[in-house]
Amino acid sequence: MNRLTRITAILIQLQSKKVVTAKEIAERFEISLRTVYRDIKTLQEAGVPIGSENGVGYFIVDGYRLPPISLTEEEANSLIASEIFIKNQGDKSLSKNFNSLLFKIKATLKNFQKDNLELLSNRTINFRKGDIIESNWLSDIQNAISAKTQVNISYNSLYKEELTKRNIEPQAIYFTNNVWIVIAFCHLRDELREFRLDRIIHLNSTLLPFEKQNDFSLQEYFESFQT
Repeated sequence: MNRLTRITAILIQLQSKKVVTAKEIAERFEISLRTVYRDIKTLQEAGVPIGSENGVGYFIVDGYRLPPISLTEEEANSLIASEIFIKNQGDKSLSKNFNSLLFKIKATLKNFQKDNLELLSNRTINFRKGDIIESNWLSDIQNAISAKTQVNISYNSLYKEELTKRNIEPQAIYFTNNVWIVIAFCHLRDELREFRLDRIIHLNSTLLPFEKQNDFSLQEYFESFQT
């Protein structure tokens, strides 16, 4: 990758997150921290409003936006693998949102890229194990995690086969064995619990902020099962 291409890619990376560390940039492009500093300085001298905070990282000043970005052939092709996975992951809300996104991205592609994507789509398949387990709540759960708001759910327990109503504070989600799982603080049980999204019968989003759990760490959560 030549330097101009790398600097452009760094600018895109800076716009992908609120704050990006020099280490993240160095690891992505396999360059030294000194090279990162030099590339950031080049962008700043070119007029890009990049701020920095010692010990935190770099950020783009609010209000600055890149012009529309064209996708490379390889980037466009990667959409197919994502589409195949999402079609088979089971949650209808995620599939709906991704399809909407995909239409918008495809609308920006050149005609030959659209033809190539159609060809790849017809020649890519995912042999999944087991049946698709459907759910329809992932989008609502994601919104609750990012907004730090509680949700009300009617939950059908897998083991006791009983229906309970609960207030939960969603903290994180993961996908395993064809099932989406939400890790949440359960007000009914007064502790962190895991809930299968396909066992949620009904869900209501609320504007109530988290009351119990504001310092959750997904890494520490899974590490606790290994000790």
